[in-house]
Amino acid sequence: MSCTTQHVVEAMRSAANSVSEHRDELVELDRAIGDGDHGENMERGFLAVRNQLELTVPESPAAALKSVATSLISSVGGAAGPLFGTAFLRASTAVGDAETLDGPTVAAALRAALDGVTARGKAEREDKTMVDALAPAAEAAEAASTTAGSGPSAVLRAAAEAAETGARTTVSLIAKKGRASYLGDRSAGHLDPGARSVVLLLNAFADVTGAE
Repeated sequence: MSCTTQHVVEAMRSAANSVSEHRDELVELDRAIGDGDHGENMERGFLAVRNQLELTVPESPAAALKSVATSLISSVGGAAGPLFGTAFLRASTAVGDAETLDGPTVAAALRAALDGVTARGKAEREDKTMVDALAPAAEAAEAASTTAGSGPSAVLRAAAEAAETGARTTVSLIAKKGRASYLGDRSAGHLDPGARSVVLLLNAFADVTGAE
């Protein structure tokens, strides 16, 4: 099946619910190596996303993704707003004028999101950031999209599983970017909250598309 504008909107609502449910977890993860505000910031951002999507019904998948980007950039503090906002903005551009999203288009959107995040944050894999989850997710999505008959659900599920594995690798890494980098060797032993957020979002997206 393909993914309609309504699917994208429902996926964002699901993401907002997941972020709220895991708010305290994200707070604790960030408290260990950062400012401790990542959970609060992400919840505020995705509540703004949900509210905006209720006020204005987007006309296309790209419009829905752009609305998410705008809401996150305007409402989320710290580095998370610009980074996650850029991810959704680049994804919107990659989707273009498509009325529905197939597997390859979803994979292209994830690749564009990754490229946007790396350009904005100047982070690479093993820097202990959201890139450690998003990079393997994009790669897995591209691989899954080449399989005959693989729609958005299969592509997103592959991406979510790869992101989960990638996020787990951040536990042993020493942070090289952001506030966590100030801790040096002491940043090892903790899961990166940004990487965890990527997992939550992709799981929420996959659950919605897989329910159809």
